[in-house]
Amino acid sequence: MKETVTLTMAQALIRFLAAQHMERDGIERRFFEGCFGIFGHGNVGGVGQALAERPDLLIYHQARNEQAMVHTACGFARMRNRLATLACTASIGPGATNMVTGAALATINRLPVLLLPGDVFASRRPDPVLQQLEVPWRGEVTVNDCFQPVSRYWDRINRPEQLVPAALAAMRVLTNQAETGAVTLALPQDVQAEAFDYPQDFFKRRVWHVPRPVPDAAALDRAAQMIRGARRPVIVAGGGVIYSKATAALGRLVGLTGIPVGETQAGKGSLTYDHPGELGAIGATGTFAANKIAASADLVIGVGTRWSDFTTASKTAFRAEDVRFINVNIAEFDAQKHAGLALVGDARAALDALESRLVGWAVEPAYRELVQRLQEEWTQEVHRLYHLGHTPLPAQSEVLGVVNEFSGPRDVVVCAAGSMPGDLHKLWQTRDPKGYHVEYGYSCMGYEIAGGLGVKMADPTREVYVMVGDGSYLMMAQEIVTSIQEGLKLTVVLVDNEGFASIGSLSRALGTHGFGTRYVFRRGGAPLADDVHGEAEALPVDLALSAEGLGAHVIRTANVQQLRDALVAAKGIDRTVVIYVRTDRYASVPSNESWWDVPVAKVSEQESVRAARSAYEEAGRKKTWYV
Repeated sequence: MKETVTLTMAQALIRFLAAQHMERDGIERRFFEGCFGIFGHGNVGGVGQALAERPDLLIYHQARNEQAMVHTACGFARMRNRLATLACTASIGPGATNMVTGAALATINRLPVLLLPGDVFASRRPDPVLQQLEVPWRGEVTVNDCFQPVSRYWDRINRPEQLVPAALAAMRVLTNQAETGAVTLALPQDVQAEAFDYPQDFFKRRVWHVPRPVPDAAALDRAAQMIRGARRPVIVAGGGVIYSKATAALGRLVGLTGIPVGETQAGKGSLTYDHPGELGAIGATGTFAANKIAASADLVIGVGTRWSDFTTASKTAFRAEDVRFINVNIAEFDAQKHAGLALVGDARAALDALESRLVGWAVEPAYRELVQRLQEEWTQEVHRLYHLGHTPLPAQSEVLGVVNEFSGPRDVVVCAAGSMPGDLHKLWQTRDPKGYHVEYGYSCMGYEIAGGLGVKMADPTREVYVMVGDGSYLMMAQEIVTSIQEGLKLTVVLVDNEGFASIGSLSRALGTHGFGTRYVFRRGGAPLADDVHGEAEALPVDLALSAEGLGAHVIRTANVQQLRDALVAAKGIDRTVVIYVRTDRYASVPSNESWWDVPVAKVSEQESVRAARSAYEEAGRKKTWYV
């Protein structure tokens, strides 16, 4: 008879999580490095009690918002290349459903996060309990069923012994590089406190190994043949390059063959910005260097990308009639996209295998020269946009330039939503594979400060610069308090452009004049439209004062030089700093030979909309099927 230990389900869960480890390339580490939580009646006597009883097993972190703590876990997991993460627990009802947005973000970005929402009584004896959703036609439904479509694994633990198979299944998904995402274990509050004789082996140190599978040899041979026959090949580097630590392998392959590289948002940093083969961002928010090469490419080699519409510019980026695709990806689902030749396997292993098959082959010298010329022209354009001298308010590109030029090679920039991710993708000059952290899979407003906290937790030795607009800041700023409580300093650059500048620009392009995108007083019964002439009266909101009230050290700036001085001063401050700067919402970075499919009304009373529809239909003629 195997030894057992009597524990509550919650106690057993915490003990199990503390024993899980990950190994890749011979390096082992703990998989769960802490648990964020906000307690209510649905988890305070279960998971809360278990965490309080054994703080040596799993350190507890206090959060201010349930969605934000999931964002923090996502930032942490991404920074650790998906080899470690945090758990998140919340009470039943609104505490649980507040995590749904974070779960979607984790799953879309393929980031491992464990969610532990409290649930109603499994016994159903006190039904309906506080915050319980009653469904007349199905008694087992609770609000936690909302997690099912946004989780890669979902289960409800209705008996304490069910924890054993559920926890093991959860770990299988969390540690699988192809299947990972949000994992949700719904925990009924009565079951959390029930006891069971768990097998002692369940709590032994367990190591989950991350392999580096090599794609099928025949497929690699066909890929090498396709590359050798290409005249204008291009590589699109996605997040998989960075997660698999394949940046050096990519650099060697590019050096050997001369194939240029464009980067997705998640893949930015796959090569340093000044690498001879680096074209920068590609797609709807790409550079003209990358997009010009993409337009004529006859072979596109995607490495670790899921091919979002921004990467393909809504399937207008790659326009050569004979274009073909090779897709290197750990997930077969992504490797099969665009009818490409699928190389299913680890990015580093695949690139090494391709390198050995391409010895002695390289692109023609004229192609290399074209890439070099475009790269030089783009570098000059970045310098121009960084030093516009725009007045009376600086342009956003100047703000990014000041931070980029001030930051060190290992510092990390964090952003997620609005106009800044596109500008950063184009302009930020990366010098380290982990130095660029923009959440653009879900592009979730409010991620920035919480995600930046996760980045800092994952590597406290790096300076973290959070770039956040006033729109995102107002949605979720409260984790400034958590950063101060945890002693994890962030430098937050708060850019105030009086509203939603990105969608304001998009709205104007669609002929709707920035409707509903600027923070201004309503004029009588008039609609809340934008006003490019500056006649609208701005709201009397003091964002810098709000940050000060949350405990941050605040520095107000009015121009580029003051921003530089503020960054210098921030280095000497030992707690989170918020640097406030206003920018001109209409001074935007131009698009570069790219397009994004956002439909325009086909019928309208507005001439501006009708004109935008005509332009939309003309641009849409470039769309193609990659079949």
